[in-house]
Amino acid sequence: MGSENLTIRPEFILLGLSSEPGQQKLLFAIFLVMYIVAILGNLLIILLIIWDAHLHTPMYFFVSHLSLVDACFTSVTVPKMLANLISEAKTISYAGCLTQMYFFFAFGVTDSFLLAAMAYDRYVAIRNPLHYTSMMSQSLCVGFVASSWIVSHLHSLLHIILMTRLSFCASREIPHFFCDHQPVLALSCTDTTFIQMLIFTEGALVVLSPFVFIVISYALILVTVLKLPSGSGWRKAFSTCGAHLSVVTLFYGTVIGVYFQPTARYSAEKGRVTTIMYSIVTPMLNPFIYSLRNNDVKGALRRALCGKVETQ
Repeated sequence: MGSENLTIRPEFILLGLSSEPGQQKLLFAIFLVMYIVAILGNLLIILLIIWDAHLHTPMYFFVSHLSLVDACFTSVTVPKMLANLISEAKTISYAGCLTQMYFFFAFGVTDSFLLAAMAYDRYVAIRNPLHYTSMMSQSLCVGFVASSWIVSHLHSLLHIILMTRLSFCASREIPHFFCDHQPVLALSCTDTTFIQMLIFTEGALVVLSPFVFIVISYALILVTVLKLPSGSGWRKAFSTCGAHLSVVTLFYGTVIGVYFQPTARYSAEKGRVTTIMYSIVTPMLNPFIYSLRNNDVKGALRRALCGKVETQ
């Protein structure tokens, strides 16, 4: 292959969601509103948890970190996508592409590990309510969160090291609104068989391990609930686990559908839609799930509003 057709450090072109100017303006308005709602909603949850002493519990400690990760997760891709929707230049540098990819993986995996920690928290709350405070100690909660951040960044670092070994052909067009690893791998002139196998197996281990842990936790919760009096037991389980289970379903339902398949079977259109679901829609909905379906958060919000009114 001639040197003119091989680029080691290319500048990529993000094709985005649409090339139609009319659609781009509409999409810009829609996703700008969604992004603002996601950021403000998650920041509101974080501030409520910090401000209200009633929310200083292990569960809301995890929720606050989940909200922080969600705000960061959606900020990795959406600002660049919005800029490309109103700009003629839709390029992203090689370094910018790898940086975006790194933080996308890091925040996404942190999300999954936090959801696993929250599943264990819900199991302890239902299985051992009298010993909940002692079992879910501050040191254990901090350890769960710290481990989530460390494992996710090591996972991302491995992926980026593998991606730096690629060379690229003449085509620089990525059929996506951000630098996802599958469409980038498809542009490479390098034999990616080993890299794909390693990314798939390691990614499956890192992402599916929390999912399996969540499934086991909920299976144990179900066993515990079946032993409780029918009415109160089911109501307690639903009020305790309903919000978390909704978030888990939204997140894993889309992640597993798009990433656990070979690059040859990857669909750019399906990839864009599912990425929007778990990186934009889910972070936007999470604050509503944890507020509208949660009396503790609604109570904290009422106290915050009443306190503000009283000081004026």
